[in-house]
Amino acid sequence: MSFVFVIVLLQVIASCAGEKDTRPVITYSGSAVGSQGETVRRQIARFQKLHPEIVVRVQPSPDDATQRHQLFVQWLNAHVGDPDVLELDVIWTSEFAAAGWILPLDSYAPASSEFFPAAIEANTWDHRLYAIPWYVGVGLLYWRTDLLDHAPRSLDELVRQAEQAMRGKDGPPYGFVWQGARYEGLITTFVEYLGAFGAEIMNDEGEVVVDTPQAIEALTFMGDEIIRNHVAPPEVLTWHEEETRFAFQNGNAVFMRNWPYAYSLLSDSSRSRVAGKFAVATMPAAPGGKSTSALGGAELAINAHGEHPDIAWKLIEYLTAPEQQLERAAATGDYPTRRALYDDPRLASALAVPLDQVRSAIESAVPRPVTPIYTELSGLLQVQLHRALTGQTSPADALHEAARQMKAVIRDSGLDERGALR
Repeated sequence: MSFVFVIVLLQVIASCAGEKDTRPVITYSGSAVGSQGETVRRQIARFQKLHPEIVVRVQPSPDDATQRHQLFVQWLNAHVGDPDVLELDVIWTSEFAAAGWILPLDSYAPASSEFFPAAIEANTWDHRLYAIPWYVGVGLLYWRTDLLDHAPRSLDELVRQAEQAMRGKDGPPYGFVWQGARYEGLITTFVEYLGAFGAEIMNDEGEVVVDTPQAIEALTFMGDEIIRNHVAPPEVLTWHEEETRFAFQNGNAVFMRNWPYAYSLLSDSSRSRVAGKFAVATMPAAPGGKSTSALGGAELAINAHGEHPDIAWKLIEYLTAPEQQLERAAATGDYPTRRALYDDPRLASALAVPLDQVRSAIESAVPRPVTPIYTELSGLLQVQLHRALTGQTSPADALHEAARQMKAVIRDSGLDERGALR
């Protein structure tokens, strides 16, 4: 081998070694802890094998929703293009859309009809879809099968069943536990009582209607029949999801309102006194209302300032496809957002909860008001709800004041009645 050939060969090798990876890079940011994090990393790794021409990086964000919201707002408000794909809470979509931070998805022709309508509604702002529902959360009524022979068919029956079980031999000290602290969980609980009485926070025209006679009746029922009638303990007004779960898990309550995540924890006989002794249902209704579950869950959206929106859409399509949703259900217990999967026997094997109960809860789900200023409106309503439930003011006065404040914020927000920019 000549000296010249060796030099040329070394130059070629050095040149190749110095070549930069020119493949486009996109970043996903969302929950990356526990089984959820493991599942999304596994699915993204498979996506990359299918698309070796693309590089996908996982950028973990705080699992706490409030902290993640603050971080995303900082990034997006600074118009940074990274991360490209964002995991949003269901109540953030309209806020991010109105700010111009995420892209409308109409150009990608998403198959909206394949998803539960409430989940699509929650991600639609100003008549355009801005995020794809990834998994859905719904409020569930957990009830003790060792104390009751059927789920309550009405709110009045719920109260009677709770009182009878509490009076029974070795009856639990609490009838009904739920999220009553002054935070977003109180709003989701209230949404379910509102639906039970035929009321809502805002109507389809974007008008604040939280102080109608039916809404006042719902809040009065919560305070008089549930709190002051001692069906729920006074401490419930300081409780979040976990305090509620521990009370039910330790056998101290007949009923519990909580999210799907609690089901597997309650079923663990090594730490739950009610394992094998509970079932779930939707919140029962009062006359004139309907059984209602508050809608929760996570969505996937595209950063409007990202360099590769088409590639970001490919990743969202993959992560929300039926096979990935089934895998996620089996790994994490998350409920898929695609309606057809609830006729798939594989989902029945993946979820511990009977599918007819899950489907019923999701079909009765309603989103919280879809408005860019939801967080501010929710904060105002939380204060007034808590004042009424703690006896500081009457339900009527509390809701009239909440409605007055909410309408004032809407007037000053630069949004019209339908939540669109003026």
